[in-house]
Amino acid sequence: MKVLVIGAGGREHAIVWALSRSPRVSELVCAPGNAGIAQLARCIPVDQKDAAAIAQLALAEKPGLVIIGPEVPLAAGAVDALQSAGIRTFGPTQAAARLESSKSFAKEFMQRHNIPTARYTVCTSLDTVHAALAEFNAPLVVKADGLAAGKGVVICETKEQAQQAAEDIFSGTLLGSIETSIVLEEFLEGEEVSFFALCDGTHAVPLAAAQDHKRLLEHDLGPNTGGMGAYCTDALLTSEQRQWMIDHVAQPVVDGMAAEGTPFKGILFCGFMMTARGPMVLEFNTRWGDPETQAIMLRLKSDALALFEAGVDGTADKLQLEWLPGASVCVIAASAAYPASSAGGERIDGLDTEKPNGVEVFHSGTASKDDNIVTNGGRILGITAAADNLRRALGKAYDALGNISFQGMQYRRDIGHHALAKEHRE
Repeated sequence: MKVLVIGAGGREHAIVWALSRSPRVSELVCAPGNAGIAQLARCIPVDQKDAAAIAQLALAEKPGLVIIGPEVPLAAGAVDALQSAGIRTFGPTQAAARLESSKSFAKEFMQRHNIPTARYTVCTSLDTVHAALAEFNAPLVVKADGLAAGKGVVICETKEQAQQAAEDIFSGTLLGSIETSIVLEEFLEGEEVSFFALCDGTHAVPLAAAQDHKRLLEHDLGPNTGGMGAYCTDALLTSEQRQWMIDHVAQPVVDGMAAEGTPFKGILFCGFMMTARGPMVLEFNTRWGDPETQAIMLRLKSDALALFEAGVDGTADKLQLEWLPGASVCVIAASAAYPASSAGGERIDGLDTEKPNGVEVFHSGTASKDDNIVTNGGRILGITAAADNLRRALGKAYDALGNISFQGMQYRRDIGHHALAKEHRE
């Protein structure tokens, strides 16, 4: 089968890599792709915000399946356009993708369907923010309503900081575009877990769980980013916790979306905070995470194509997936000014260094220039490794990272520190 993947980041590289190992995939195309993806698939330019252009590309290519990777084309209605053209597509419709594209919609949906989440208020002006702040204790969280590439969440230690964050979001100072509504939310304490479920419009089935590292700097300091690394182990959640998350969150989402006339198909990414009150939903994403996907795909033993087809065909409940035991990890190498700005044109050295089994380098922001691979973004590479335990996986990833360099490269050296500290305590 010919498969077309839409996207250009590390998540899409990992998806393409997993599909390239399927004996049933005869040809891989990616639009627009990047320099790493181009080693596995034929890459074609496309504007990811243009749903009609994506549909026209698919009509020309005639793939047996299209997989939408990022949130931007989902929010733009790419799945709707592709389905209208009669093209088999993995991912939620524009209406279903509102679970991610609108924080206020997601919070109100959770309230309607009794899904556990933090107390919140939706504000549409600075006056309503000022009034609502009286109902919250500090610290608290301010969230931009729309898509923000992981940078629209501000954790505020004081109410004055929350007022300023709201001003920055409404004015466009924070994100570069003006938002018309924000969500004020109580601050939850605990450890974050990214839980993924495959949804086919009727069923929600558990996939792997991972833990992302959002803050730029070690010890979870600095500004929020799109993700500086992630790890995936079976020890993150017990089987009882996984089932609870399906029964109390993922399946109610699928049932609720169907009842409201917007069936949800694709990947439901549930960002949980493991609080003293139990797991609470921080946010939903309606696609695979980045960098969680890089770590998760390295542990997937089953045919990746079967996973995506089950989501499209309504057979997720019949899917039997096999996972490698142990652990996997992804460490992001980012450009010097990330997340404030991106960089381009810096030559990346060391990519050709021989890597041991279980190590892959997924490209997040790269391009080809004068026979070299160069930087082309904020997050540049995801050095990913799998092993029989987390400590060994981390060792392999950081060893491989030691052979790679580009001007201004920055990365965290403490990915997985929560799990390692827990192991030490036990």
